[in-house]
Formats: sequence, C-alpha cells, structure tokens
Amino acid sequence: MGGLDAGTLTTLAATAVGAGVVGGTLAGLLGIGGGIVIVPALYLSLSLAGMDPAIVMQMAVGTSLATIVFTSLSSAWGHQRKGAIDWDLLKLWAPSILVGVVIGSVLGGIVSGLALIAVFATVALAVAVHMMLRPGGDGAAQRTFSGPVWALFGVLAGTLSAMMGIGGGSVCVPLLNFLGYDIRRAVGTSAAIGFLIGAPGAVIYAITGWGATGLPPFSLGYVNLAAAALIVPLTIGFARVGVTLAHVISRRALSRFFGLFLLATSARMFWDLWSRI
Repeated sequence: MGGLDAGTLTTLAATAVGAGVVGGTLAGLLGIGGGIVIVPALYLSLSLAGMDPAIVMQMAVGTSLATIVFTSLSSAWGHQRKGAIDWDLLKLWAPSILVGVVIGSVLGGIVSGLALIAVFATVALAVAVHMMLRPGGDGAAQRTFSGPVWALFGVLAGTLSAMMGIGGGSVCVPLLNFLGYDIRRAVGTSAAIGFLIGAPGAVIYAITGWGATGLPPFSLGYVNLAAAALIVPLTIGFARVGVTLAHVISRRALSRFFGLFLLATSARMFWDLWSRI
C-alpha cells in the first residue's frame, strides 16, 4: 500500500497471512466463512496503517466478504463429501438470505464505521452466550417453522452477516442447532450459505465504496484486492483442515469452542469501540 513504511507493510502482510490460516481453519471447523477472524484482523492492521477511521470497518468487511466467496466453496465442498449439507434447507432459505444480503450490504456501505463495529460485537456476544450456555443433548428433536418464518430468519441472517462481513455461520449455526439440527450438519449447510452471502455482498461493497477518498492502493471500492490475494489461498487450504477437525471433535466440544472464540472476538471489538468513543 503506497506511502507506508516497510515495517507497517510487513505488519499488514503478516496479519493477512495469520488471518488466512486461522480464518480458513475455523471456516471448515465451524462453517463461519472465516470472516469473524478476518474482519477484526483487517480492522486492526488497517487502523495501525493510519487509514481513515471513517472507512476502516467498511474496508475490512468488504474485503472479508470477497475472501469468503472462495473459502466457503472450499469448505462446502469438503462438507458435501461427508454428506453434511442439507440441500433442501439451502433451497428453502437461499432466496430470503439473498434479500437480506442486499439490505445489509447497502446499509454497511453507508452507515458509520462505529455502527458496524457495534453490530459486529453485539451479534458475536449474543451468539457466544447462546452456544456456551445452551443445554447439551445431541439427540434433540428437529424443529421447523412455516415458510414465512424461515424467510424472516433468512433475511435477518443475511442482513447481519453482510453488515458484519461474515459467511453466515455465526448466525446460522446456532439457529440451526437450536432447531435440533446436528451441529455438524448445521456447520456444513452454513458453509454453503457463505457463498450466497460473500459473492453479492462483495460486489455491493465494491460499488458503494467506488470513488471514496482515502482508499488504499489495489482497492475496488471497499474491497482491497491485495489483502484478499494474500488471504484467499491460505483460507482455501486450511478450510480443508477445519473440515477434517469438524468431523473428529465431539459435537458439544465444537459448540463450546465456537462460543469461546466468539466471546473473545466480541470482547476485543467492544474494547475498540469504547476506545474510539
């Protein structure tokens, strides 16, 4: 990124590489698309690089969504080979999720960065508490709702995911698990949902950020191609590692690990929000 010293460039590159490795592993393990790691990592590194605070969060979210397009495909392929994707549910949910993605991406491109941080931290905290405190029992009866209720859940999941720059797993996994879906099947289906969120979301962030001032080099609107180029190969490769782990670790351990990770992420984002205010 032009105008930055070598030390800062090294920090940015190292952060992107670390986010790719950890984000990819968690994408396969938890069906989250990796965004919940990549967004905070990019937010921190871009802030340290002296980027305009007003657009740091938009850039982090838009770039994350671009990487999720590829990570989710790799993760979903791995889960499909293990029969862990519910295609009937995906067909039912896809239209309303896409509507939510459009809404969330447009809102994310125009609201303040502080609002995006608040949304990210709040949703991550709520999901973490649910996943850590919900009673055990993998044999819960599967529940469902009418079409309109599923549509409402889909719009909500798509909106929040697009505003947070995540693949949908942070919202969809706990919801499907609550409804009685096996945690591994919830993770697999959410991995496929990530593509439905990442592709249109990245395009809309690129459009809404087009011509914005203060963007780093190699940016298409709020999507930075240089950071994405570093992250994508790593997330794709390590997503396969995560898929393998997801089918070895116990369901309860997987749920608790998911909750602990989100709790730590939320705490960090709330701290950043408090510091900015």
